[in-house]
Amino acid sequence: MSDHYETLGVSKDASDADIKKAYRRLARKLHPDVSPGSEDEFKRVSLAYDVLSDPEKRRNYDMGGGENGQAGPGAGFGGFSDLFETFFGGGASAGGRPQPASRTRRGKDALVALRIDLATAAFGGTADVDIVTAHTCETCSGSGARPGTEVPTCSMCHGAGSVQQMTRTLLGQMVTNQTCPQCRGYGTVIEHPCVTCHGDGRVRADETITVKVPAGVRDGNRIQLSGRGEAGPGGGPRGDLFLEVIVEEHPVFTRDGADLRCTLAIPMTAAALGAEIPLETFDGEQIVEVRPGAQTGDVVRLRGLGAEQLRREGRGDIFVTLTVETPGALTEEQRELLEQLAQLRGESAPSGRAGDRHTGPFSRLREKFAGR
Repeated sequence: MSDHYETLGVSKDASDADIKKAYRRLARKLHPDVSPGSEDEFKRVSLAYDVLSDPEKRRNYDMGGGENGQAGPGAGFGGFSDLFETFFGGGASAGGRPQPASRTRRGKDALVALRIDLATAAFGGTADVDIVTAHTCETCSGSGARPGTEVPTCSMCHGAGSVQQMTRTLLGQMVTNQTCPQCRGYGTVIEHPCVTCHGDGRVRADETITVKVPAGVRDGNRIQLSGRGEAGPGGGPRGDLFLEVIVEEHPVFTRDGADLRCTLAIPMTAAALGAEIPLETFDGEQIVEVRPGAQTGDVVRLRGLGAEQLRREGRGDIFVTLTVETPGALTEEQRELLEQLAQLRGESAPSGRAGDRHTGPFSRLREKFAGR
């Protein structure tokens, strides 16, 4: 487990102001937007600040609790603190009263839709996303108080964040702790709120973020941006931003895993005689080889021209399904030529052949062996 004091570069008896100052200095230096590749170190600094800026979490941590500020083994169920909380509400301190709540907390995570085109999803790239989120108020630096004013200790609870109330019961007098109604449990009162954020320490603002999209993402995938979510109250660290990918429809191609599929309509003459037909792909113009006698439903495969795969090497293929177009309105000359073709092929009195699932190639093969 890392030492939170060492992470922030402060002593164990550092004041709240010293801890906040150290965190802001490191956060500006290690933020992923400023220093790419420092996400893990930025998370450690944010965790250290989250624990040490909260009086209860800091006390638990100093007493041997977990790195997230949870109580250690000596404060498990059965101890005075848990019994007090169970019967009277609130977390008891060593003095028998809850500690005041911290105004400084980590911001919430945010989820935003990221709409991208098929090319960006298949091959990667960048995309801009507009979000509206909470930012630390620049006027008061997140404190919530008007600059130049003091934040006095609550006169009702004297900084405890809670008030005690005596209740007579059959068992005698019982003392309960309740959240102080004057300071709402913080132990201090902002008498002169910041005129910009109205005491919250945050303001909502529009922001445009340029996102790097990895190749091969699909609908529903999420991209996590650490420290780009909502700013925390009281100047607390920002949460994370999650972008849910929505891939817009393409006018030509549909996606099937790493493969791309499309339909190509060809003239009847091209299907009969064979042809080389150009197709515009993401790799430029490619030639689709149509064999003579091609039928509707035939598939031509263009290898290695499909989408890239997420976190894997190689690309898929493009599958082109052919659709043979039969001409509708014919000129007199065209009609005469088709009639001549029909005579040459012996199709002047055309006949059809109904489909029968028992006359496929495997059925004919079985009949051949059965006749032996």
